[in-house]
Amino acid sequence: MLPEAAATVTDQVTVAVSAAGNASSLHAAGRRARRVVEELAAALGARPSEIVFCASGTESDNLAVKGIWWARRAADPRRTRILASAVEHHAVLDAVEWLATHEGATVDWLQVDAEGRLHPEVLREAIARDPSDVALVTVMWANNEVGTVQPVRELAQAAHEHGIPFHSDAVQAIGQLPVDVAVSGVDALTLTGHKFGGPLGVGALVLGRDVACVPLLHGGGQERDVRSGTLDTPAVAGLAVAATLAVERQAQLHSRLSALRDDLVNRVCRALPDAVLNGARLDRLPGNAHFSFPGCEGDSLLLLLDARGVEVSTGSACSSGVARPSHVLLAMGVAEDEARSSLRFSLGHTSTTADVDALLAALPAVVERARRAAPALRR
Repeated sequence: MLPEAAATVTDQVTVAVSAAGNASSLHAAGRRARRVVEELAAALGARPSEIVFCASGTESDNLAVKGIWWARRAADPRRTRILASAVEHHAVLDAVEWLATHEGATVDWLQVDAEGRLHPEVLREAIARDPSDVALVTVMWANNEVGTVQPVRELAQAAHEHGIPFHSDAVQAIGQLPVDVAVSGVDALTLTGHKFGGPLGVGALVLGRDVACVPLLHGGGQERDVRSGTLDTPAVAGLAVAATLAVERQAQLHSRLSALRDDLVNRVCRALPDAVLNGARLDRLPGNAHFSFPGCEGDSLLLLLDARGVEVSTGSACSSGVARPSHVLLAMGVAEDEARSSLRFSLGHTSTTADVDALLAALPAVVERARRAAPALRR
């Protein structure tokens, strides 16, 4: 967490308890709490009335995908088709598949190119097959594994040409990329606090005022009756402070992390010439470097590096530990063996050149050892 966000959470815990600051109440303490939480809207170029607070990015994705789909189908029973990129985070992917299994949704998984990018013409072709049956389009802003940034504005425009709502999981983008809801044209946008220095366990769905969305929860009718439950005001206040600072510092962080990432990429390629950089070469998250190391098992690399104090991931953290190759890499056309040999190196606001030095000091020997062990592991 950013120190400023941590201090805000601590301060607000005392205020909320002593002043009964339920942000959904109309009394003075409630109004003060609400003013604090609405700071988030200004940071994102959204209206305060468009912010629906959630407990996580996963909840936000589920609320957007399921809620908008249910609302669109209720308005017109023909609207059962979901268009989603094949490289979505599991919070979207699994929500879509649940609708297909339990609610009768039909799904078009939109194919991406070798860098993981969805081209607008692919979306337009999918819509053109029958615009009247499309309930929604959902495409992430930036990929959590390989870091590729999607052309969100153009994709949203393609959906709007047929009056179709467009949702984007922007969990990875806030703080690393310029994100403005109004400029992008998205109808619904997902974010979560811990990705940009805010608290764990708090996120939000930015939901356009005219976008119908059936709630997942029923009860007190808070948050436009879209997400019932008393807000965790201290956590949301920390989220708002972190978002404000992340947006203010975004350009500076992007510049610093891009340089640090490029140094990491160049040094890995020099030390290990057969390493393969995955994802976009240009339009990618500044803090993301994703490599395949032919002849290795990703899990072996992860554990060997961890023993040397370097923490990395074999894919999305939510699916780490599952013995299967990344669905993102497979959708990009990467062979299964190569997909199993991949690692994601993530840089954030606390990362330094010393961290890259520590990685490069350990990586060549770790790769060599993992290659020697790979034949035995595959038997």
